[in-house]
Amino acid sequence: MGKPVEPPPEDETERVDLKSALEERYLAYALSTIMHRALPDARDGLKPVHRRILHAMRLLRLDPGQVHKKCARIVGDVIGKFHPHGDQSVYDALVRLAQDFAQRYPLVDGQGNFGNIDGDNAAAYRYTEARMTEVARLLLDGLDEDAVDFRETYNGEDEEPMVLPAAFPNLLANGSQGIAVGMATSIPPHNAAELCDAALYLIQHPETSSEQLMTFVQGPDFPTGGVVVETRASMVETYRTGRGAFRTRARWHVEDQGRGAWLAVVTEIPYMVSKGRLIEKIAELLNERKLPLVADLRDESAEDIRIVIEPRARNVDANLMMESLFRLSELEARIPMNMNVLTGGLVPRVLGLAEALRAWLDHRREVLLRRSRYRLGQIEKRLEILAGLLIVYLDLDRVIKIIREEDEPKIELMKAFELTEIQANAILDTRLRALRKLEEMQLKTEFDALTREKGQIEELLGSEPVQWKLIKHDIREVKKLFGPDTVIGKRRTDFADMPDTTDIDLTQAMVEREPITVVISKKGWIRALKGHVQDLSNLSFKGDDTLHAAFFAETTSKLLLMATNGRVFTLEASKLPGGRGFGDPVRLMIELEESAEIVAAFPYRPGLKLLVATSEGRGFVVSSDEVVANTRKGKQVLNVEAPATAMLAIPAEGDHVATIGQNRKLLCFPLSEVAEMTRGKGVKLQRYKDGGLADAKVFKLEDGLTWLDTSNRTWTVTQADLLEWLGHRAEAGRLPPKGFPRSNRFGG
Repeated sequence: MGKPVEPPPEDETERVDLKSALEERYLAYALSTIMHRALPDARDGLKPVHRRILHAMRLLRLDPGQVHKKCARIVGDVIGKFHPHGDQSVYDALVRLAQDFAQRYPLVDGQGNFGNIDGDNAAAYRYTEARMTEVARLLLDGLDEDAVDFRETYNGEDEEPMVLPAAFPNLLANGSQGIAVGMATSIPPHNAAELCDAALYLIQHPETSSEQLMTFVQGPDFPTGGVVVETRASMVETYRTGRGAFRTRARWHVEDQGRGAWLAVVTEIPYMVSKGRLIEKIAELLNERKLPLVADLRDESAEDIRIVIEPRARNVDANLMMESLFRLSELEARIPMNMNVLTGGLVPRVLGLAEALRAWLDHRREVLLRRSRYRLGQIEKRLEILAGLLIVYLDLDRVIKIIREEDEPKIELMKAFELTEIQANAILDTRLRALRKLEEMQLKTEFDALTREKGQIEELLGSEPVQWKLIKHDIREVKKLFGPDTVIGKRRTDFADMPDTTDIDLTQAMVEREPITVVISKKGWIRALKGHVQDLSNLSFKGDDTLHAAFFAETTSKLLLMATNGRVFTLEASKLPGGRGFGDPVRLMIELEESAEIVAAFPYRPGLKLLVATSEGRGFVVSSDEVVANTRKGKQVLNVEAPATAMLAIPAEGDHVATIGQNRKLLCFPLSEVAEMTRGKGVKLQRYKDGGLADAKVFKLEDGLTWLDTSNRTWTVTQADLLEWLGHRAEAGRLPPKGFPRSNRFGG
């Protein structure tokens, strides 16, 4: 081991507060991520890496009409000159710009394997070639004409544009995805022709709201098509605020196979869903028997997507089968919208539709003004030279004489003809053959034409209406290129209302209906045995655990569990563990307090009335529909105060209630005397000096009161014999008839 490094002397060390040092460094990292990596610019819709790729391709002269060049060459230029990051990340960004299933309007025209919708990767960059598309050309149009600001590259050797001129509404047309620090962006793609229409309207009526612009921009237009099933109201809110989501479904149709047989065929899947992963997921669901209506699934895709879904039987409802698939698989996806972009290239903000289009239009005007001023400067330079040449043509012989005889011809020319240095240099650079008479005519024509153009540009710079007129002309040209009648411009995504599935019980459609026996142990372990098992004597339990409750149900049932704290929980029977082991603790499935135990469990039956009661003999009647809970926390039904606990929930089928106390007093009274509530402490069912309620039962008086004794024999006391126990709610009752079990329970 080497000698330990000595710390520097005390007076040379700098004490830094760790908190502020961390904050400062983390803030620097966060800002760099937000500005230079994750968020697109509102003006050209690009992140720095994409801008650099396009700029490098332009310098390599990879215009739409040129031959393709190797992607390795492009990636090399990008990381060498502009983007000092990993080559793979740059190539991945380049590949995405070329994928027609990822980009609505690809910016790169790729040759070779650029990946596919199945989720396969592109070939390595030494095998693939690329050039720009017409869309990329539009984004770069005017870059040479001082349309935008440039900044130094990372090493100061070169320059790169801070934003592109963007003659195409790229931010909304191609969308963007990105995760920065503490903020993210997600913009779905839209139809360029619709965006152009909206922009033209916005120029005419600058105060237009996002909702009004939705007359033109109906909603997203995904490269992979699909059907948006979001409500109009929800979409209006999303475009107004810039935040929301679009529910998108796969496009499918029924193919008739003759003789009543049919297949469902999916031809378009939601945006950003990998087909390979989608098929795998559906196949898994099939294996887990979660799609009882589906028999088989085949991927018959070639160039186009074709996923064939075979129904279990001919009489299966196609819509119901697809609905179960939409619920469980990525055939339905929520595509988020969070239009968080850099406005002015600096400030992250969430924009609505109108603001995003306005940002693009204002940028277009800025580009127009800058290009016009640049052109004006060029014209003025050329006019100066032409003016000098035209002066000289009036006396060519004298010019030739000066050039032949003078030592300093430039100075002499400037003196003789009152020329500027630029004009004198232009004359000296003129070729001999340009001294023909014809040349003079051409110079005059050019001078007149440039003077006219100068007047037009000056008029343009001085009048805002003229500027907007020109911008409108440019936008109309873009719309022609990407109009609804062109192959790339035609809308691919449709809109539809959500099918009405309120009357369909989807849980039944997604789970095969099979009989089961639910078993709950004293310690709260639950399992589901297949079939209706009558004899449970062979069941094994963990350690000293024993059977608490068992009942018959079906895999499609909902189960209701009541705990001692008065809460009722709901479980899906289809999600219970199988009967091979000991099952699972019920506490894993519901949020049950440590001190609470399960006291009652039964299958949910719609419309069934329940009698719930506490150990102190209070209770009420509640509809089972009121106690179904949608969360793990359950629903508070009985309000209990310690030491009392909730102790029973039994079906209230009958007209009388029989209660027996721990003091072995039996009381029967009409069910109508018990209040019906949805939640509360309940009313007193039976009065006790000490102790509490042991058991209760609801029965029909005309059938008499029955119970099971210890030998499992049924005893019945007829209506006539029950007279001395019949009374009213909250009375004390009297000792039960002969043969009543010592356990003080009715059994059965």
